[in-house]
Amino acid sequence: MPSFDIVSEVNLQEVDNAVNQAKKELESRYDLRGTSSAMEWDKKTLITLTSNDEKRVDVVRDILQTKLHKRGVEMSSVKWEKAEPAGGMLWKQKGTLQQGIDKDAAKAIVKSIKDSKLKVQSQIMDEQVRVTSKSIDELQATISHCKAGKFGIPLQFTNMRS
Repeated sequence: MPSFDIVSEVNLQEVDNAVNQAKKELESRYDLRGTSSAMEWDKKTLITLTSNDEKRVDVVRDILQTKLHKRGVEMSSVKWEKAEPAGGMLWKQKGTLQQGIDKDAAKAIVKSIKDSKLKVQSQIMDEQVRVTSKSIDELQATISHCKAGKFGIPLQFTNMRS
């Protein structure tokens, strides 16, 4: 029976490239010279931005988001916390990369697919949603339906089997 998986994954190599490009831009930006603006990434899920004041943290975040966008990483895949004082005249902001579909988003996707009245079956499997049907056309209609939906996370469609 034909099927496909709905996943939410971030290409970590592209994130690494974007962070490195943003660090280079931080070093060369005139408006950030002499400040302690920095960016750290733990190579997995956490990005930490630091600077002298809250506005500069926003500038650093904007630089990173621009680089991420140019590298094809969805903006909704990074969840930013509120900037907060880190002590010693520094401000810090943390961003977490969202890998996988959490249970609430998966339930919303399954409910949306069921409400669409398409002749498909969907089930939650760990951090992905598997959709099966007898008709490939129904699966393609489901992909179009999910692309049009707003679930708050970037979705990819993988493992199309016929």
